[in-house]
Amino acid sequence: MPDSNASPHLKRIAFLSSGVPEAEAARIRLIHLYGNSDAATADVIVALGGDGLMLQTLHRFMNTGKPIYGMNRGSVGFLMNEYHEENLVQRIEEAESSVIHPLAMIATDIHGKIATAMAINEVSVLRQSYQAAKIRISIDGKERLAELIADGVLLATPAGSSAYNLSVDGPILPLNSPLMALTPISAFRPRRWRGALLPDTAHVTLDVLEADKRPVAAVADHFEFKEVLKVEIAMDHATNLVILHDPGHSLDERILREQFGFQDERRS
Repeated sequence: MPDSNASPHLKRIAFLSSGVPEAEAARIRLIHLYGNSDAATADVIVALGGDGLMLQTLHRFMNTGKPIYGMNRGSVGFLMNEYHEENLVQRIEEAESSVIHPLAMIATDIHGKIATAMAINEVSVLRQSYQAAKIRISIDGKERLAELIADGVLLATPAGSSAYNLSVDGPILPLNSPLMALTPISAFRPRRWRGALLPDTAHVTLDVLEADKRPVAAVADHFEFKEVLKVEIAMDHATNLVILHDPGHSLDERILREQFGFQDERRS
């Protein structure tokens, strides 16, 4: 039955799971302990799974203002809290909030079709064939790199800087920094270019050169758009996404620890 000690300030919890057996079993146990509200009317969403589910949940509730509290029932849980069934309501009420802003992508393909998408981690432009991509990079309408020859390039938010961006040797950004990381992926020319730190007010334009010969795809988190000719990216400061973490385990703290080589046991 629902927890009789639930706070009057936080009554409605919606439990979501990734669907894997471990996550679904946890969802059933937590519903038995705390009840379950419809996600549309809940005060907070509790996501049970890994970072993939957290990203999906943030996208799903992007314009609702609902805070998301994740508990790790997946293989990777950088964005998640540790899983405990006890005192969940108290943990949620005492949790620290991290506010992040997504990237807005507008991509145009070689046929003139336009696609839009939001990215919480990063927007990536990636080669689709055996040939390296050729990309021109402009910032706020000014050309900064006439030709990047590489497997691709990505623009990461501070929250996403420790994900794909980190795996291609991009910098980790403090969560509250007003920056974005522009990072090449296996750059061939210019060979020594390692990327750039941009103000989070910058408007980034990526023009694909020789698009017919060297096809390129644009990927915003899990959304993919192929045969792109141009990709425009800017941070959407009007959209606030709220992630809840237990005290001492905020995204700020995790990103700081990551920079000193701390390996979270949940990621092993």
